[in-house]
Amino acid sequence: MTDRYDVLVVGAGPAGLAAAHAAASHGARVGLIDEQMTAGGQVWRQDVQHASPALARRSIGRTLDHPAIDWLAQTCVVTVEDGGLLVEDLQRARRLHYRALVLATGARELLLPFPGWTLPGITGAGGLQALAKQGWPLAGRRVVIAGSGPLLLAAAATAKRHGAHVLGIYEQSSTENIQRFARSLWRWPAKAVQAMGLRAQLAGVPYRCGSVVRRAHGETELHAVDVDGPRGIEHIACDQLAVGYGLLANVELAQSLGCTLQLQGAHAYVDTDRYQRTSVEGIYAAGELCGIGGRDTARIEGAIAGHAAAGKTADADRLLQSRQHARHFADALNQCFALDPRVHALAQPDTLVCRCEDVSLSALDGYTDARSAKLATRCGMGACQGRICGGALAELGRFPRSGQRPPLFPARLSTLAGTNFSSINKP
Repeated sequence: MTDRYDVLVVGAGPAGLAAAHAAASHGARVGLIDEQMTAGGQVWRQDVQHASPALARRSIGRTLDHPAIDWLAQTCVVTVEDGGLLVEDLQRARRLHYRALVLATGARELLLPFPGWTLPGITGAGGLQALAKQGWPLAGRRVVIAGSGPLLLAAAATAKRHGAHVLGIYEQSSTENIQRFARSLWRWPAKAVQAMGLRAQLAGVPYRCGSVVRRAHGETELHAVDVDGPRGIEHIACDQLAVGYGLLANVELAQSLGCTLQLQGAHAYVDTDRYQRTSVEGIYAAGELCGIGGRDTARIEGAIAGHAAAGKTADADRLLQSRQHARHFADALNQCFALDPRVHALAQPDTLVCRCEDVSLSALDGYTDARSAKLATRCGMGACQGRICGGALAELGRFPRSGQRPPLFPARLSTLAGTNFSSINKP
């Protein structure tokens, strides 16, 4: 089965929703796909117990209700084919062809290994948010939030709203960096209001800067953590630890399509021009895919990409100044929450790095590239296809993550049987 669209948008988070609506507003037939059952992405993931923010409800409603937009939920991209994408939903596979393609595939958490990080009861900060919103029981549980970035505040607020006892938030960035960043927020009043709102929700919850979780303790599940901060080592008994060190762009689809990537530090992002055009004709990218910038940046870039994909660059031009202002905030964010070198030193030689295949850090000694390490140790060959350990190893300075092979995600045999992988996505 093959469907054709004027504009196809991959990802239904803030960027994808904005792109789809902008393109449809010019009369384009738009397809919007996402692997989740509901739109909103990670930022606006549906909460089974609490109502979504008003902005999320407006953005999702106006997009999914638009008559020119086909909403294709629970649909994953399997691979790239000439002139289109092979996708799979719960019932069947289909080929989606397009005149223009907007990539809004978002980001995932950067998880860095430390002793005990594989114990049950430990998740990423965003992972805890997702679990709570989907009904994971947190009421009465003692939760520690750690890592770096504003996501820690959001995760703590979500946990508290779901009945958790949040023992503390432990930010690796220094007090000086946080204070400098807070003083700069006058340039972005909406962000200042958002930050104050989160802090009000978390009244009474300690927020410690310059602090990292060095070790998690437990036999069959988490019992306690050791936090290294300005006061020395603090041993904290807890039931749940959520620790994340920022976000990484999901560039795998863009890479498969041949889009040029650029490095920011150890990690890759998609290179775009003023209209969010990538290096490949007819393909656009927006949001975290182009550099971690947050919800507001994603919405602006998504709208720019949608207008440009529909051929209406004049409408996109009116948003360029807003995007520049939003990207300045992203730059300030990245400077404030840059990782301290001691975070990179948390993993010990016997610490598992690839938890899918039980590969320790010391097992990777002597390898200078991901491919040779994978062939010798199976690092990156597990269920996550190297998405977790690959990002961690790049951040730790071992070697960059290797290219993605098809399929991009696990697919049914019936779908794979009709695909000629030898002619596409060559490594």
